[in-house]
Amino acid sequence: MKIGIISDTHGCLDTWNKVFATYFHDADLIIHAGDVLYHGPRNVIPAEYNPKQLAEVLNNCPVPIVTACGNCDAEVDGMVLNLPIQSPYTYLLLNGLRVVVTHGHNLTEEAKQELAQRLKADIFITGHTHIAVLEKHNNTIYVNPGSPGMTKRPDGKNTIAWINDNKVEIIEIVTGQPLQSEVLV
Repeated sequence: MKIGIISDTHGCLDTWNKVFATYFHDADLIIHAGDVLYHGPRNVIPAEYNPKQLAEVLNNCPVPIVTACGNCDAEVDGMVLNLPIQSPYTYLLLNGLRVVVTHGHNLTEEAKQELAQRLKADIFITGHTHIAVLEKHNNTIYVNPGSPGMTKRPDGKNTIAWINDNKVEIIEIVTGQPLQSEVLV
């Protein structure tokens, strides 16, 4: 089982194409934690910003994509995407693992942990911060894949994540090196 995890693409077409070709082309599923097309009023518009073309590429993606709604995703995005943007969260059962996906912009750390416990999540995925996080609390692995093209990490590394075989990893997209890893039970 290989599951790609991405968030905060913000209409960055070239970045999506690179990530897909390099990392997600052979995935069984791609999970997107929101902020798919729109760049948002707080972000600088990148040169590669092309939400219309990104929507077309996502609509024709050969790998299924499951998406949670981000704070920059609007109803109009759902009109150009053929994949549902689910809100406020997506709940998946993957090979016996309970996976919760939400953008996380309106949840405190305490609220995330309460929701994960209530839904008995094995993996709890968020986005929004553009900073990758991978940590385990009370048998739940918390994942934020960061952003593949608009990182807010102090070191400037653009990241994604994946579930591959028996582990979850944060991947730096330029080198392909894992930055963090957690083993699934």
